[in-house]
Amino acid sequence: MRHKAVGALLVAGVLILSGCNSNSNSSSNSSPSDQLLVFAAASLTTVFPQIGAEFTKAHPGTTFKFSFGGTDTLTAQIEQGAPADVFAGASTKYGDELSGKGLIATPQNFATNQLVVVVPASNPAKIKSPKDLSKSGIKLVIGDATVPIGSYTRTVLTNLDSIYGSGYSDKVLANVVSEEPDVTSIISKVESGEADAGFVYITDALAAGSQVKAIKLPPAAQATAVYPIATVKASKNASLANQFVQFVLAPQAQSMLKSAGFGPPPTS
Repeated sequence: MRHKAVGALLVAGVLILSGCNSNSNSSSNSSPSDQLLVFAAASLTTVFPQIGAEFTKAHPGTTFKFSFGGTDTLTAQIEQGAPADVFAGASTKYGDELSGKGLIATPQNFATNQLVVVVPASNPAKIKSPKDLSKSGIKLVIGDATVPIGSYTRTVLTNLDSIYGSGYSDKVLANVVSEEPDVTSIISKVESGEADAGFVYITDALAAGSQVKAIKLPPAAQATAVYPIATVKASKNASLANQFVQFVLAPQAQSMLKSAGFGPPPTS
């Protein structure tokens, strides 16, 4: 598995990642007992700091450090002993894996997401539907097969075979010029024009605003991402971490997730 291969280096770098590649509302006046380190999927980069800010209003003195990335990478970090208080991933596969190893509490699903195709605002390749992704010369970026967005993308392509023909997915995959470690990287390459198109979550397309255009997938081809959250059992602040987990599941945070484009958690 890809995430096992990165183990030791990720542990050494996790504190750097959470400081340099994350959003933080920490202050020098807070004590370590008031701070939560949240490992969260890259697709939560915009909304989770907002939810954290609302949590702090109800729990004065609480500060956050967020480490955002591919769910497989975050899972590997926790498995290798990196310090964390909360895990929030983009696939139940990894929540179940960590729970099965006794590293996190029982995961609770808090949101869902769906995929879209994004193209640069100028759309130089003139892509109008997912069918156009099979045309020769298209530069496509997708997620690595080990990360949720990459796995969901491959499910969508398989589903699209039944709509566009059995050879469709092979033609599309032949146009892939890069496989990225997280959805943020995919969006960046599409925005910059390095790629003609990419598969991302609808929430990331919304967050990108006018920088990209989103193309919907046929409903029959859609893959639904399910997001689990749980307290990390090694947390030194488990009580506060569990309060944050419950806050994410409560109506106020659920409303914020909905405004960001996320769907409700599954009912069963």
